[in-house]
Amino acid sequence: MRRTGTTRRGALTATGAIAMGAVLAGCGSDSDEGSTGRQGSARAAAGRSSTGRAEASLRAQARSVSSSLFAQYETVVRAHPATAAGLTPLRDAVRAHIAALGPGDALGLVRTRPGTGDARAAVRELAAAERRAAVSHTQALMKAPPELARLLASVAAAASAHAYLLTELAKETKA
Repeated sequence: MRRTGTTRRGALTATGAIAMGAVLAGCGSDSDEGSTGRQGSARAAAGRSSTGRAEASLRAQARSVSSSLFAQYETVVRAHPATAAGLTPLRDAVRAHIAALGPGDALGLVRTRPGTGDARAAVRELAAAERRAAVSHTQALMKAPPELARLLASVAAAASAHAYLLTELAKETKA
């Protein structure tokens, strides 16, 4: 009786055929660059430098949004020390996002206006700021190269989670 389904020999043959196709497809792409010479290399270098500038700009913008958010956390914690236990882990996560977005020291440069006198309202304002940050990071990732897009998606997801947690914390916070 003949066996049906995928055999080990068939799987190895298929894998080898796919790998060979990939190798052959990769071999043909370098021939165009050889014919253009230095002009092709110069165009490629110019494209990389403009992409690098765009990525640096996106990183700086995202870092600025996160730095502003961090400053808001600091303001709320100073104005309402009773909220420090709930806000400190979220604030530390925002600080880690700032570090992940690139070098620089923007933490001390951002100043925020004092919020309302009510702790509950201050936490709700912080939740709204997290939602705005999530939207900003999501919009930026549409223009970002793949690696930065993944980072921005992660930071945006964290900001959305923080907004939810802050909304729940506001319900528990005494006015």
